Amino acid sequence: MRFQILHESPGRVRLRAAVHSMSMAQADVLEAWLRRQPDVDEVTVHERTCGIIVKYHGDRRLLFENLSGFSYKTSEHMADRQVRSSRALNRKYKEKLVFLVIRHYIKSLFIPVPFRRILTICTVLPRIVQAVKVLASGRLTVEVLDGIAIGTSLITGDHATAGSVHFLLHAGEILEEWTHKKSVNDLARNMSLQVDQVWLLEEDGRKSMVPLGQIVPGDRIVVHTGHVLPLDGILDQGDVMLNQASLTGESVPVAKHPGAMVYAGSVVEEGNCVIRVTHATGENRYDRIVRMIEDSERLKSGVETRAGRLADKLVPWCLGGSVLTWLLTRNAARAISVLMVDFSCALKLSMPLSVLSAMREAGRHRITVKGGKAMEKISGADTVVFDKTGTLTRACPTVLKVVPFNGEDEEMMLRTAACLEEHFPHSVARAVVQAAAERGLRHNEMHSEVEYVVAHGIATMIEGKRAVIGSAHFVFEDESVQILPEDRECFDALPQSVSWLFLGVGGILSAAIGISDPLRPEAHSAVEALHRVGIEKAVMLTGDNPNTAQAVADQLGIDDFRAGILPEDKAAYIKTEQETGRIVIMIGDGINDTPALSLADVGIAVGSGAVIAREIADVTIETEDLREIAWLKSLSDALMRRINRNYRFVMGFNGALIVLGAFGILAPAASALLHNASTILLGMNCLTGLIEEKT
Repeated sequence: MRFQILHESPGRVRLRAAVHSMSMAQADVLEAWLRRQPDVDEVTVHERTCGIIVKYHGDRRLLFENLSGFSYKTSEHMADRQVRSSRALNRKYKEKLVFLVIRHYIKSLFIPVPFRRILTICTVLPRIVQAVKVLASGRLTVEVLDGIAIGTSLITGDHATAGSVHFLLHAGEILEEWTHKKSVNDLARNMSLQVDQVWLLEEDGRKSMVPLGQIVPGDRIVVHTGHVLPLDGILDQGDVMLNQASLTGESVPVAKHPGAMVYAGSVVEEGNCVIRVTHATGENRYDRIVRMIEDSERLKSGVETRAGRLADKLVPWCLGGSVLTWLLTRNAARAISVLMVDFSCALKLSMPLSVLSAMREAGRHRITVKGGKAMEKISGADTVVFDKTGTLTRACPTVLKVVPFNGEDEEMMLRTAACLEEHFPHSVARAVVQAAAERGLRHNEMHSEVEYVVAHGIATMIEGKRAVIGSAHFVFEDESVQILPEDRECFDALPQSVSWLFLGVGGILSAAIGISDPLRPEAHSAVEALHRVGIEKAVMLTGDNPNTAQAVADQLGIDDFRAGILPEDKAAYIKTEQETGRIVIMIGDGINDTPALSLADVGIAVGSGAVIAREIADVTIETEDLREIAWLKSLSDALMRRINRNYRFVMGFNGALIVLGAFGILAPAASALLHNASTILLGMNCLTGLIEEKT
């Protein structure tokens, strides 16, 4: 496909596709394809003009070479079917707004006055009927205020004011609905599943890793402990415990048995299973995310909830002020001017839009925040608790050494360890699998069902013997693995500067695998940045020995640490901190971190850790940079400042409009215009960025 360069500047190019027209679906394919190209940072495709704006870094020639090879036919699979575009939504509301304006001015300019009055009455009648219904139900809402204002204008013969007020209210409602739905749509795309490949179970029982897009209804896929269900389906094999918190808000895992319906987004906490897929498109997952964002109280911050309640409480006062104005002045126009202004619209629109916009801004930095409550808590947090392995350390540890025991062969032990670890997505497990791959060791399944024990270990059966791999505590204390007398001297000589995984088979120590787990290069600066943005206490929790933990804490500037602890100890520590009045952020990446992530005021999962940690956490940071946490704290602080500033503006500006209307300075139409204009402008301001650049 050919493209014409219209304008170019460093890191940015504006192009036009050499086609006569472009459908919305084609624009989505092109945009999705461009986003996946190397060095591309941001893409916008305009289907009406066939224009493309690309922001990039790196070699421009590579970008243009890739573009020259683009075709819709070969790239259609790039458009993720699980993510909807905003194009149809934007076009729908643009057309509704344009047609509304055209109809209004055609009526005003070309229709005779008698017919215009009849048309106005027919147009505004539903709004009056709605006001009567609400009032009859015993509630006083903004609909009642609008209905009374329009009805009073009709009674006094001021049809022009009634028509103008209805037009302004309708336009404002369209804009409010558009901005809200677009914000929800953008946020839902950020929160949609990012699963690229799945295990497909063939009819002959073999398993193969295939792209998610190849799965069709009727296929069977295998999902292991700690992984997310990528598609809806029926549980075909296996009894599992599913965490459905991301869909239902339930904090307790639910038992599922063969024949049960299971849904995309659930996480397997215990057991392995086979799912027979019923929906391959993922659209249902997207719809549930949208409903969750719109309806779940869990996503609403305390500020949003308080603002909504205050807005409802102010409606009777607005109505009372209008009645009082009429009693004092006997001027219907002044009373209607007061009715034209209410606090509900601006408060109920600006607060949620501010939160949704902040969540979307975080999403552009590859940070998924699952609710306004999380951002409010982050803003007020004073304590950060770090898991060490895979969080403060690099997400790519490496195997330095394999020490065999009990007369075992070194390569055979590494092969066995890789065979067990390949089922679990922790960074240390990946290091073992990678080490075996680098040595060219194939590790076909040699064991029975693998069991993940949430205390740093994996257990299974190999040739009738129990095989376990994990930490010293798990292997030697929990599993009572013994060290042969002839191996004791070699075991005692293992250097303590290295983290060790221990493999036991049949109750006897068979191997020790030394793991180098270097600290993240940005860890020290991340701790410093957190202190600068208001975090008073940074804590590290680790299963390492105290000497290693002390050295790491000193190196990173950690305020406190706990060494040699288990997952339940992490949760207990967080509970103790909360009981002292601290607001705690927990940062982790593994299955063993999930109890602490759930208990903390805000749980943050970083990097490419376990799927269950990312699903349970309130925040997921996809980038491998801990400094993003300090940036998120700054974003949350800016959000709370904006919300408080909006609150003061709404109360002050609308209060002034009421006073001006009561004194007859503003006519009803002018009050309605200024009120709706301020609400819309406030909503548009809420959609602007809170932080222009990363700190």
